[in-house]
Amino acid sequence: MTRQKSVHPNPQSSAGAVFGAVLRRFRDAKGISQGELAALVPCSRPHISRIEAGTRNPQEDFVHAADRLLDTGGQLMDLWREIDWYARVEHPDWFRRYAGFEERASTICEFQVAHISGLLQTEAYARALLASGDAAGNPDLIEERIASRLARQHRLTAPDGPLFKVVHSEAAIRSLVGGEAVMHEQLERLLTLGQLPNVVLQVAPLSLGERVPFATIVSLVTSPDGKTRIYSESLDQGHFIEDPRVVQRRQRAYDLLQADALSPRESAALIRSVREGLLNVMPDSPTISWRKSSYSGNNGGNCIEVAEGRPSLLVRDSKDPEGPVLSFPSTSWQSFIDAVRTDTFPTPGR
Repeated sequence: MTRQKSVHPNPQSSAGAVFGAVLRRFRDAKGISQGELAALVPCSRPHISRIEAGTRNPQEDFVHAADRLLDTGGQLMDLWREIDWYARVEHPDWFRRYAGFEERASTICEFQVAHISGLLQTEAYARALLASGDAAGNPDLIEERIASRLARQHRLTAPDGPLFKVVHSEAAIRSLVGGEAVMHEQLERLLTLGQLPNVVLQVAPLSLGERVPFATIVSLVTSPDGKTRIYSESLDQGHFIEDPRVVQRRQRAYDLLQADALSPRESAALIRSVREGLLNVMPDSPTISWRKSSYSGNNGGNCIEVAEGRPSLLVRDSKDPEGPVLSFPSTSWQSFIDAVRTDTFPTPGR
């Protein structure tokens, strides 16, 4: 009699398959196809197919959209939060140790010299970085590490999430990772997450020069008991420092860096400026749906097109679709529309 091998299901794949099955059940109950759901999210139909098959891990914004569109009452998000999406990912011991401290942290102070913080990265940005690193040529490993990185981000939006202070070098903001469209999406995400009450996002301008005290990634992680540890990375490993005297010096250096860096408001303005510069050089994304504004009157020849459904509203001249694109906060555009409706544009002396 042939002895059968014991089969141990991959915990991450099994969890993904369960989530996918639940998503499919809600979609079927709503009576819409994968393609119809993809158009509403928006995303591609193959993306929906992979999530339902358990071969692609969904991002938080996708789950929020699916909950809303399928009227689940938040059940998909509840399930998504229960799943350890990176259970099978093997990290070196030093990173596993850091991830544990990060998970329990009450405060994280971080400096990023070359790239956007892993806690703030989009999936596309993370994929571009990982595909050019030591995981290059290994799609499975890349997907595992992406899942791990995105799963770590849950803490930022948790009710008991840590206070996250991060200073990016201006070089990290301007460095083009993954192309214009990927970088534009990443900068949009920075602007969105920078509005969270527990996130303080700053940029160290290039003009600081030698006043930047760190030449590599540095994190000062404080646990609920008040103990702070320093974590930094060299080429292929991480390092921890717990000596109170060294921690005190590094914390002081970080505090001075924050004082020298652009304020959160100034940093957001710089990020917005870099993002808008990318908008006018990148190819028109197929996910951007343009429509003629109802406030483009006949005298103007339907000259204004707008694209909604993004963190900022995009506006362009419909007669020059290859020309410049302007980006406005939705609140600013609404104020403009209200002024058009009521003819209340401010005038001198009014």
